[in-house]
Amino acid sequence: MIITQTPFRMSFFGGGTDMEEYFKENGGTVLSTTFDKYCYVNVRHLPRFFEYSTELVYSKIERVTALDQIEHPLIRNAMEMLDMHELRVNYEADLPARSGLGTSSSFAVGLLHAFYALRGKYVGKKRLADEAIFLERTKCGEIGGWQDQIAAAFGGFNKITFGAQGYEVTPVILSPERKERLDGSLMLFFTGFTRFSAEIQKKNAGRNKEKWDRLKEMQALAEEAAAVLEDQEADLDEFGRMLDHTWRLKRQTGKGVTTESIDAVYEKGLRAGALGGKLLGAGGGGFLLFYVRPERQDAVREAMKGLLEIPFAFEDQGTRVMYFVPEEDYTGGGQK
Repeated sequence: MIITQTPFRMSFFGGGTDMEEYFKENGGTVLSTTFDKYCYVNVRHLPRFFEYSTELVYSKIERVTALDQIEHPLIRNAMEMLDMHELRVNYEADLPARSGLGTSSSFAVGLLHAFYALRGKYVGKKRLADEAIFLERTKCGEIGGWQDQIAAAFGGFNKITFGAQGYEVTPVILSPERKERLDGSLMLFFTGFTRFSAEIQKKNAGRNKEKWDRLKEMQALAEEAAAVLEDQEADLDEFGRMLDHTWRLKRQTGKGVTTESIDAVYEKGLRAGALGGKLLGAGGGGFLLFYVRPERQDAVREAMKGLLEIPFAFEDQGTRVMYFVPEEDYTGGGQK
């Protein structure tokens, strides 16, 4: 039996510049971190006592006798990709899906990691990220960028740069004190709305000069924000003000990114004392992030009354196998 633990990501700057159609021509930069909320994938071989050969447990239960009967596209394609059969797969998560935290990509990374571990094979973080990108974007045909899979696999606070040749992950170096202050200045609230990121990405796909111009500004802001974090002499509050700037740019990049109700809640947070913030993910719902000085946090909390606040801390491990018991009768070919 294998259990993998894979973190969710919090994207601060540069979302949208990780879309292949954009960065192959313009490059791209994303500033993000993973935090201590996770998805867990439990995989084992299913004993041959049942009428079905594979059991999947997520928001529903599937019991099938052939791979092509599996309804969940990501699980079906991952099992085909790695030639996995006769499995019991169980998915659980600390936070809801479709909430702007890269949950589907964390699942993809954790699932592939579990499959490889079940076969007794170590796979590095870059390979897991690359194969998760291929699984979601090519095999499953989901529209979206590359940052989520990379963040989930690598973990930590990173600047991810994209170009025609691929991507590079560079850790953002913060002193423990500065990192703790940043962590303590961020507040996360669940809006209560969930949505499919791919649907919003699909609405806004394609070339658009105005959108490209906004993305270039957002890309530059990601570089500037990384510099602010690493400069011990820089005012950390500038990070919060830049969050507000990038969110206002993001809202101009396409339909469905925000709604009137989300805008109203966001402005209420600013009036209560937040220096900036943004809606995480492609937009339309999920989690609102605010940068708030400690002395104003109670006021923001009061302004957000009715929304669920999510306490969190940064994490730096990325995906990992947290439980491993080898199956001695497994031959490595997918069949027992």
